[in-house]
Amino acid sequence: MWLYAVLVLAGLLLLRRWHRERQTVPGLSEKFVLVTGCDSGFGNLLARQLDARGLRVLAACLSEQGAAQLRAAASSRLQTVLLDVTSSQSIATTAAWVRERVGDKGLWGLVNNAGIAIPTAPNEWLTKADFAKVLDVNLLGLIEVTLSVLPLVRRARGRVVNVASVMGRVSFFGGGYCISKFGVEAFSDCLRLEMRNFGVKVSIIEPGYFKTRITNVDNLKDNFISMWEKLPEEIKASYGEPFLNGFSASLRSMQKLFNSNLALVTDCMEHALTSCHPRTRYSAGWDAKLLYIPLSYMPSVLADAAFSLFYPKPAQKA
Repeated sequence: MWLYAVLVLAGLLLLRRWHRERQTVPGLSEKFVLVTGCDSGFGNLLARQLDARGLRVLAACLSEQGAAQLRAAASSRLQTVLLDVTSSQSIATTAAWVRERVGDKGLWGLVNNAGIAIPTAPNEWLTKADFAKVLDVNLLGLIEVTLSVLPLVRRARGRVVNVASVMGRVSFFGGGYCISKFGVEAFSDCLRLEMRNFGVKVSIIEPGYFKTRITNVDNLKDNFISMWEKLPEEIKASYGEPFLNGFSASLRSMQKLFNSNLALVTDCMEHALTSCHPRTRYSAGWDAKLLYIPLSYMPSVLADAAFSLFYPKPAQKA
């Protein structure tokens, strides 16, 4: 009897959640959304997806080539701007450009999507500059872009959507990427609390492994080799060339698990922007839902044991 009651209650709660999440914000055709990192990948697809939905998309690209290709694939509503999120001057110029276009309506949505993963390697192989290169884009750039347009988002009582990663929940490779995504999670959490009374909602997207420019195996392999060649002989001897080859083999194996359906991620972003009741966090991809997110709640010893299965062994072990 109790089990039946619990199942009924759970069903009713899920039905209520489904109904709430289907409610859409009115007047989408009048709302402006700024998306960063639109040259390729998630940002490019999202810009076209929102444009097709009728929103007024302000797409920030790093290159003129990326911007031109996007304009050719979208309607005349979509506008592009060149943005380097590591440059304060570029961010200020973009913020002024956005301000001119949205006017008194404010900015309904900001999607912080721009990101990089390279340089990445075992932490001992890297320098402070290697970490800073990734953090400047993925975390500090994201923060500065957000702060530059936040008054416009507050005016619209709109949305901030930050792209983190499952690597913002668990970390098993070196470099600035995982660190930056943990930082995105922290920044988003405190921003959500601060903006709550202003009517601004903050959502975090946590994708698993998808086939994008960031996860390009050839680029990652070239990056490992480049890092290896710069190492002192002492460190090379400690790890050994088989360790380097093992990392490359692991990348090839992981490539088979990459998801090519980027819409699983952009659909989450679109929902966060258009639903009356967006979620705080969205996990995208089977690996995020079934592997990485559950592992993040498990004792560290279990997560370490799981990830160690994929790690090559160094030449000099304790």
